[in-house]
Amino acid sequence: MADKAYITPKVLKWARESARMSEEDAAAKVSVSVAKIEEWEAGISQPTIRQAQMLAKAYKRPFALFFLPDIPLDFQPLQDFRKPGSKPLSTSSIFIIREIQQKQAWIRDVYQDSGEKKLPFVGRFSIRDNPQQVAEDILNTIRIHPATYLTENPIKEWIDAAEKAGIFISRTSFIHSHLRLDADEIQGFAIADPYAPFVFLNSDDWKAPQLFTLVHELAHIWIAETGISNDLEPHVKDKDKSHPVEIFCNQVAANALMPKEIMQRLDSNTFLQTKNVFKASRQMGISSFAFLVRAYHLKMINLPTYQKLKKEADQEYDAFLKREEEKKLQQKTKLKTGGPDYFLLLVNRNSRLFTQTVLDAFRGGLIEPTVASSLLNVQVNKFLRLEDHLLS
Repeated sequence: MADKAYITPKVLKWARESARMSEEDAAAKVSVSVAKIEEWEAGISQPTIRQAQMLAKAYKRPFALFFLPDIPLDFQPLQDFRKPGSKPLSTSSIFIIREIQQKQAWIRDVYQDSGEKKLPFVGRFSIRDNPQQVAEDILNTIRIHPATYLTENPIKEWIDAAEKAGIFISRTSFIHSHLRLDADEIQGFAIADPYAPFVFLNSDDWKAPQLFTLVHELAHIWIAETGISNDLEPHVKDKDKSHPVEIFCNQVAANALMPKEIMQRLDSNTFLQTKNVFKASRQMGISSFAFLVRAYHLKMINLPTYQKLKKEADQEYDAFLKREEEKKLQQKTKLKTGGPDYFLLLVNRNSRLFTQTVLDAFRGGLIEPTVASSLLNVQVNKFLRLEDHLLS
């Protein structure tokens, strides 16, 4: 007979509820009846050790947590800056937020214990400041500028620059093969901690919106506003829909990614045809929509021209999305078959800076193998594969 796990019933119930999982879903995870889940949570009977381990994995909680005498103090929920009417956060979103909070809490403790200084740019400004000034400070601090991109992949340049400045950048669109993130629900979030600021990007979006989201979330760090965001692409008129913090961060992102001086140097033919708009926006690494809104706000085009170009861009965008869906299907296939991209995706999910920091601590004997494995979401014998992808 299998050994029983003498867990704390109320902790077991709390773990399920905090994972936003129904009794029916929990029962399916361990192939038992709903009545059995209810018994375990009421303390009438106990799961086996194997069953409890399966539930811990499903709830994204450490197995040992079930044996605590009382419900632990959980991580505080992040401020929700999303637009009114947004979808409630799903299990996928709850899991990724918790995962990033756990990584951030660990690295913050490491930095504080080792005497690291606070990063001076976290909270340097507020929404009462000029967005252009904040944008210029971001560009100067992380040493990047749209006029001097070195490659055709500006988002990678921005991520590398931000991590060199001490900001951890995590990107993923999946928790595992059956649990994916919805870009309509969450595009990104920021944890504006002065020791270990973290930014998360939902990579389900194609790269141009990801870049805008990244700089938007950096603005959150510069004004010390931790929170979740969605629907970040700027609109001509959005002041009645968005939170003031979101409007401000959008303005910062627009100023940083599309500086006024660069926009005003554009060829006079740029706004005559949609293909010219696409070409110019691609060179700047942003979407044609953000590009058109910026041009309108700078009075480079009038409203009828904006509406005409946006309508044409919408048609091209639909075709583009179909091509992107085909790419995602190919990526899913690689993921399921353990293809060569898996470890690169894992490095991006963990953050390159975080991955390197954990591996350095592990190699230096400062943390146990099990701790390093848990932090990086991979077995210890796969660490060399992660290291190979840190430079890719």
